Amino acid sequence: MSAFQGSPDASGAGAVAEDAPNLDFAGTTPYEDYVQADVLTHLQHLRSDDPGEMVFLVTTQVMELWFTVIVHEWETAGRALRGDDLPTAMDALKRSVRELEALNHSWRPLAQLTPAQFNSYRGALGEGSGFQSAMYRRMEFLLGEKSASMLVPHRGAPRVHAELEKALQEPSLYDETLRLLARRGLPVPAEVLDRDRALRYEPSAEVERIWAGIYADPDANAELVRLGEALSDVAELVWRWRNDHLVATRRAMGAKTGTGGSAGVAWLEKRAQKNVFPELWTARSHV
Repeated sequence: MSAFQGSPDASGAGAVAEDAPNLDFAGTTPYEDYVQADVLTHLQHLRSDDPGEMVFLVTTQVMELWFTVIVHEWETAGRALRGDDLPTAMDALKRSVRELEALNHSWRPLAQLTPAQFNSYRGALGEGSGFQSAMYRRMEFLLGEKSASMLVPHRGAPRVHAELEKALQEPSLYDETLRLLARRGLPVPAEVLDRDRALRYEPSAEVERIWAGIYADPDANAELVRLGEALSDVAELVWRWRNDHLVATRRAMGAKTGTGGSAGVAWLEKRAQKNVFPELWTARSHV
């Protein structure tokens, strides 16, 4: 990991310390070539004169970057589970937990906006709304929150639409987990294993009993308990993300209609009530 350093110390004009970094490059710096910082720091095109718009825009862009890396982690974990490579899946899930924590902290610059502060640049959003985020939608699909209707806003962007259509049809992270349990000899019902992947996952009493059995005998099922706990960590942080979004929105705009035409707070309240990987939560009542 590179260090961010100040100016090299020099004993006199024109002198360069022996341990000074190389400062002379023919083109852009290797750091710029790798990070593309110049691109990132010039993606902010403000649409109002309000100084608060900058933090709103940058925070939203940072969230999009975290969505991107979390999707990468969950896709990595899904492929690893498909190949019965539990260590690689666990590493990806654990990384995603730290990334979700950072994502959730992204709300802090926006968490205490007053209605007047938000209204000062809200008009710049037009009909823009977070539910239109394609990368966030891919996150939701990987969590089993499938909905074909959520592809509609992206019909005008063929590449994005194709990526979402592919994600809609593919197994979710939880689907891959249940397939692994079945390969381990656990009685996952055929209707769960063979369900239509383009539909939202619905809880199963049989799957709940499987998780209850796994947790009831942690010594015999240590590896699967660790997997269940890693998925529970993910689910908990997703729930916290939704609730932090709800609270920030409630503070900034109350019960007004959302910028994208949604019911705003009412819509977010409904989302915040849902748990992903549901049987991992309900099974605990039976252990």
